[in-house]
Amino acid sequence: MNKILYATLVILVFLSCKSPEARKPISVKTASFIDASVERNKKLNAKEEASIEKFLTDKNIDYIASQSGFWYYYNTKSYVDSLKTPSFGNIINFNYDVKSLNGHVIYSKEDIKTQSYAMDQEELFTGLREGLKLMKKGETVTFLFPSQKAFGYYGDENKIGSNMPLVCEVTVNSISEK
Repeated sequence: MNKILYATLVILVFLSCKSPEARKPISVKTASFIDASVERNKKLNAKEEASIEKFLTDKNIDYIASQSGFWYYYNTKSYVDSLKTPSFGNIINFNYDVKSLNGHVIYSKEDIKTQSYAMDQEELFTGLREGLKLMKKGETVTFLFPSQKAFGYYGDENKIGSNMPLVCEVTVNSISEK
């Protein structure tokens, strides 16, 4: 009887010991998520473009379209040829403010204070960095930055919201060699 019980037990152990099966991967269809994201971004972009276009047509000012993807006009322009635009490493002393498209002041010149910036060697949002390269000492320029040239999707995590186009009035006080 013990032999039968022992033989049955051995057979049961062998039958229950199968080699482990690999888990099958869970298939996730990311294309639907990506497609939805693309559609959402197209709608956001179209809405932003429409608001910028409305802003540009409502103003009686001829904004210049930059090659970098933003618009600007000169409040004060310098026609002195001896004044140069900044180049890599130049120290630019400037003031600026930040407004929304509806004219609401987000950050005033007093909030931001006078800035010193080493051209292309310090952090500054893309549009402003590219805009400063167009300016000479003593000039004041108003820039219209689409959100991707300003603070983009995240905003500044303070007063500037997500996907927010900005209007900045910038005055260059001085440009000096490093």
